[in-house]
Amino acid sequence: MVKRVLLGEIGRPHGVRGLVRLHAFTADPTAIGTYGPLTDERGTTRIALIAMPGGLARIEGVADRDAAARLTGTKLYVERDRLPPPADDEFLLCDLEGVAAVTEDGAAFGTVRGVADYGAGPFLVIAGPAGERLVPFTKAAVPVVDISAGRVTVVPPDEVTVAPDEEHAA
Repeated sequence: MVKRVLLGEIGRPHGVRGLVRLHAFTADPTAIGTYGPLTDERGTTRIALIAMPGGLARIEGVADRDAAARLTGTKLYVERDRLPPPADDEFLLCDLEGVAAVTEDGAAFGTVRGVADYGAGPFLVIAGPAGERLVPFTKAAVPVVDISAGRVTVVPPDEVTVAPDEEHAA
């Protein structure tokens, strides 16, 4: 199976000649189109674009505002092998998917299913015998990431339980 990586998302139209706002997740936002053919979420539609300064893009075959509006929210993917290899001390978040999660003493904790970010910082989504758990992706909770060995070490935080106020308990 070919692993695909999310590189950006098409935003709302800009003007009447088919330009769109582009949310690029690449180090250089104007280089998003240089990584190879971009596709939609299903991988069936090829999207060729030219990123422009100011967060705008021109999409091949899109010449008016209505056509641009139909693409709003389209996520842009590229095959993982089209990206440059990360430096020795770096990794891509997509490379964490499928690696084993172990505790500090080496006990199996589960498998990383993905990385989620709900606005307060990224979490590792780990599927294990106790079900699915979200572990904050911080140095304290995930002190070791060893992509070459195919594992991460997790120190899950204690569960947080908030007791109800006596005033609101009824």
